Amino acid sequence: MPDAATALATPGALSHIRVLDLSRILAGPWCTQNLADLGAEVIKVERPGSGDDTRAWGPPWTKDAAGHDAADSTYYAAANRGKKSVTIDIASPDGQHLVRELAARSDVVVENYKIGDLKRYGLDYDSLREINPGLVYCSITGYGQSGPSAHKPGYDFVFQAIGGLMSITGENDSLPGGGPQKTGIAIADVITGMYATIAILAALNHRGESGQGQYIDMALLDCIVALGGNQVTGYFANGKIPHRYGNAHASLVPYQVFTVADGEIVVAVGNDVQWQRYCEAIERPDIAADPRWTRVKGRIVGRNELVPELARAMLTRGADDWIIRLEAADVPCGRINDYEQVFQDPQVQYRGLRVDMPKAGGGVVSTIASPLRLCGTPVKYELPPPEVGDSTDYVLGQLLGYGQQDIQALKQKKVV
Repeated sequence: MPDAATALATPGALSHIRVLDLSRILAGPWCTQNLADLGAEVIKVERPGSGDDTRAWGPPWTKDAAGHDAADSTYYAAANRGKKSVTIDIASPDGQHLVRELAARSDVVVENYKIGDLKRYGLDYDSLREINPGLVYCSITGYGQSGPSAHKPGYDFVFQAIGGLMSITGENDSLPGGGPQKTGIAIADVITGMYATIAILAALNHRGESGQGQYIDMALLDCIVALGGNQVTGYFANGKIPHRYGNAHASLVPYQVFTVADGEIVVAVGNDVQWQRYCEAIERPDIAADPRWTRVKGRIVGRNELVPELARAMLTRGADDWIIRLEAADVPCGRINDYEQVFQDPQVQYRGLRVDMPKAGGGVVSTIASPLRLCGTPVKYELPPPEVGDSTDYVLGQLLGYGQQDIQALKQKKVV
């Protein structure tokens, strides 16, 4: 691995790429933050004055130099690291001209407007590829660009519901608290941002071979259905509709939360070898030897009889004792941490998963490190989440070549 000095001097993997970010909220910004972390120059176009909607989605808020609440929410900060903010009124002809100029000098455009909105402004893919044939243009919408629902609006919560995720998330219907449940994060947005990143990188690779850009149609619905993966393919195979297992697993036993003498822990037995080790650790050789339970299939079929027996055994010791014993036996297990406990974990600290970034106006914004670990072209964290329009003068002047008088005239007309 390179040392710190070498890492700082190494260009990012995408340092030759410029991204014009016309997106807001979460899915698009999550994608473009990935690209920024990998070294791309990301120019985020925002509405003059208010900027990205999520800037106002607080509390909590980021902090200024005195530790007081700043103008932007932490929600916004979580997905906009590494970008330059430019304010442009794209509803105005002058603003549309500025965006076209930026698109002509960009490699990638990412947008998540409603279908048809950008076409009215001459900022759709067909319009922009006329001035930049190599442009990779990624549109992110709820339902995609085609089909009977393409015109509908929608948020992450809606897609967790209609995409099937909530039908397999939550406690079993037969137990207290049973019923559909959304995940604790906006998973449809995040996974769409991740899939969009992959698609953009693939399109850039293709452009490197062919010289041609292309259009990418990303839908939250498509991505959340794809996330169903193993559950859906099981349904295709046997026609049985997957249901909610709560903290249990449809295909593995035991793979669940166990109540112990002083709290709760998670145990995840993934194969028959780990099963034998688990039985040894809990000092139940009789269960290990029982032919009903020696294979995964038997434990799944007989879970209703087996799990209560295991649960009684797990009540005999406290969490620390169990974790020491189970880890010594190479059985995956762990505490159920809140986020304060997560960032106290020695492994999390060693991996540097918290990134504190100084803000230009003073204060620090804390974000989560990218999980992308490239040894040759490491991720860098050079720009904190931008203030609204903090790079407007720089981008118009340095990138587009506008003089100060021209920039002032655009400001007076409230184009920027």
